[in-house]
Amino acid sequence: MSEYTTNTDSADVAVIILNWNGASLLREFLPPLIENTPPCGHVIVADNGSDDDSLKILAEEFPEVEVLKFDKNHGYAEGYNLAIRHYSAKYPYAVLFNSDATAFSDWLTPLRDFMENNPQYAACQPKILSYRERGKFEYAGAAGGFIDRNGYPYCRGRIFDTVESDQGQYDTTMDVFWATGACLMVRSEIYNDCGGLDKMFFAHMEEIDLCWRMQLAGYKLAAVTTACIYHLGGGSLDAKNPRKTYLNFRNNLLMMHKNLPDSVRSASLLKRRLLDTIAWAKAAVTFDWANARAIFRAHRDFAKMRQSYTEHPSVDLLHTLPKRPNILLDYFLRRKKKFDELHR
Repeated sequence: MSEYTTNTDSADVAVIILNWNGASLLREFLPPLIENTPPCGHVIVADNGSDDDSLKILAEEFPEVEVLKFDKNHGYAEGYNLAIRHYSAKYPYAVLFNSDATAFSDWLTPLRDFMENNPQYAACQPKILSYRERGKFEYAGAAGGFIDRNGYPYCRGRIFDTVESDQGQYDTTMDVFWATGACLMVRSEIYNDCGGLDKMFFAHMEEIDLCWRMQLAGYKLAAVTTACIYHLGGGSLDAKNPRKTYLNFRNNLLMMHKNLPDSVRSASLLKRRLLDTIAWAKAAVTFDWANARAIFRAHRDFAKMRQSYTEHPSVDLLHTLPKRPNILLDYFLRRKKKFDELHR
């Protein structure tokens, strides 16, 4: 029996899990999440046109979970946009919660309390630990996200492929540049006003783009590490999958193109594309042809897609906020592998 009983009349947070052919993930991750979600949260599965047993399992094994059915796979970004728009009139808060994540204690109350007490914040995230190695941070978000001067994302607890153990070193609430889409709590109205996730991204880095736009609109974001969830990671695409490489490289360029002002955009993108060329060369010389092709296609398609974005901000968040590190130099040359080493 669940510790908490779902009562949609008292809930003001829509906890939305986007599912696509994730029947096995639902069986593994939903039970502890339901058990540890307090009455302020209403668990909803938005099904992105699954053709496996997901809907049958939800109906037979999780009747307490509300299901929103889509007729096709809209992708991560548009799937969440549709779901949050559907529920925003009823729930002032929404949580974008990954289908390969769960919780083993009350994870939602600290996030909701923070948002209630800090109206200038548009979004926040909890601490994200690894589901398989529970003493370590998880790659996708860790203890809050940042971005370096060249547009490379990194986290408290993870820089590139180096993931730290959780020893309580980041157990403080902190302003961040981006909050992870693995568990992203947002104010529904602000989410919609800022345009939600960019559906042209389809998946990957769309939450960083959204967080950037929220800040351009005058809001703040935080990592509230008194809350904690556990994330498997790679539930949709493996880290070395060329499709993931393609989306990450393409979407990072799109994000910079959209959110940088005219005064710095061309120079910043030129530098970034030169750095990406080095990544392409590394893949090529190690005979990783699939990922080399993915990087090439990402740049080719970025050149086409950027024409869709004609409006740009006047504020330069990437370069005018407090000094940002150059994590390529710090990580590979200066051997700084931890967040605290970057920010001393």
